[in-house]
Amino acid sequence: MIHIALPKGRLGEKAYQIFKSLGYGCPEIEQDNRKLIFVNRENDVCYFWAKPSDVSVYVERGAADIGIVGKDILLEHGSDVYELLDLGMGKCRMAVAGIRGKRPPADRTLRVATKFPNIARRYYASQSREIEIIKLNGSIEIAPLLGLSDVIVDIVETGTTLLENNLEPYETILPISARLIANKASYKFHYDEIRRISEKIQEKGI
Repeated sequence: MIHIALPKGRLGEKAYQIFKSLGYGCPEIEQDNRKLIFVNRENDVCYFWAKPSDVSVYVERGAADIGIVGKDILLEHGSDVYELLDLGMGKCRMAVAGIRGKRPPADRTLRVATKFPNIARRYYASQSREIEIIKLNGSIEIAPLLGLSDVIVDIVETGTTLLENNLEPYETILPISARLIANKASYKFHYDEIRRISEKIQEKGI
């Protein structure tokens, strides 16, 4: 039986439809209920919903054989998993943003508010720029507006939220999209099945 970790929300629902189209459907998951784990023994598949940032942990530690996760989470956590496919879903970008028309000076330590401290550190280390990380968990757009930080490093989709808060993207760090990942041990012991899933997704042009 293949155990699949899906991120809660629209991305996970889209991902499930892909697996269903490949013959890994599980009718119970489509019912209106509060269950988190769903098993279809006929198709030898078990799904479970997880917080998006936890999917890679479940896969890395073997609770799931494969999973769907954003590239941002893989980079931030340094997850020790196999990245099999770029699914091209959930496209966005990791970017540096700040107050519109007000670039911070380059001759002092840059204060960076972010939910992604590891990605931010690596990015600015590549530029040899000294920074101070301010780790936040909520809406970080207000940090520059209140003088808490000079810039933010965050995921940007349309940029509308930035514009509505008098912010603008300064530079793109990297593009982000959903990835199919596999547990390293599972990939060895369930190689044929996992490769079959991966190849079928590729054949569909997803």
